[in-house]
Amino acid sequence: MSNIRKAFENGKAFIPFITCGDPDLGTTAAAVRAAVRNGADLIELGIPFSDPTAEGPVIQGANLRALTGGVTTDQIFELVREIRRDVAIPMVFMTYANVVFSYGAEDFLSTCKEIRIDGVILPDLPFEEKEEFLPLCHKYGVDLISLIAPTSQNRIAMIAREAEGFLYIVSSLGVTGTRSEIKTDLASIIQIVRENTNIPCAVGFGISTPEQARKMADISDGAIVGSAIIQLLETYGSEAPALIGEYVRNMKNAIINI
Repeated sequence: MSNIRKAFENGKAFIPFITCGDPDLGTTAAAVRAAVRNGADLIELGIPFSDPTAEGPVIQGANLRALTGGVTTDQIFELVREIRRDVAIPMVFMTYANVVFSYGAEDFLSTCKEIRIDGVILPDLPFEEKEEFLPLCHKYGVDLISLIAPTSQNRIAMIAREAEGFLYIVSSLGVTGTRSEIKTDLASIIQIVRENTNIPCAVGFGISTPEQARKMADISDGAIVGSAIIQLLETYGSEAPALIGEYVRNMKNAIINI
């Protein structure tokens, strides 16, 4: 059984996203620990990339700040080794296919296994091209997590049937970023998912308030939040982890009793 399932065993999951190295790796570690202490069920760690095509301006900015600060993939691997000394909940990397290619896919995924990264999300990897990585993911026990977007339409059932870990349901067209309202008919998408797999699904893109998180978790198995957390890091820097902890606690409380 995938370790990622543990994130969904205690009711609805809250999943924060944190870009590694923004503003520095010490703050990343503190933010992860604050999120875990306050109820996060799974952590998405972003490995920064120079052309993050799925991201809006907030997370693009985080990528740029981290890269300008000199953060490398090897340093991020060391960060996870250090975090894993006391953090046991599932963690996944979210990055881009070129990051994995340039590092060397086998070296990247074998290191993920060693440092107990449970899955990878590659938003620029088309479903039809996942065989580029899937055999190595299976070799090293790392789930290759698929995304389903509003544009997936007649591919939803196919993607769901082959899903691993959890399914990332993209709430809206476009890039990441907070939204005042999510208008996509996610219920019909999730219904198709439920008919084709028992893998959990969580909704991301555009969620920033407890009310939005509750609404999304009500129709799925959890809520994913990135930009709202990155905004705290952008504004408060090394002082952000305490505020991130408070934010995660409020978001988790909003969905815990659904």
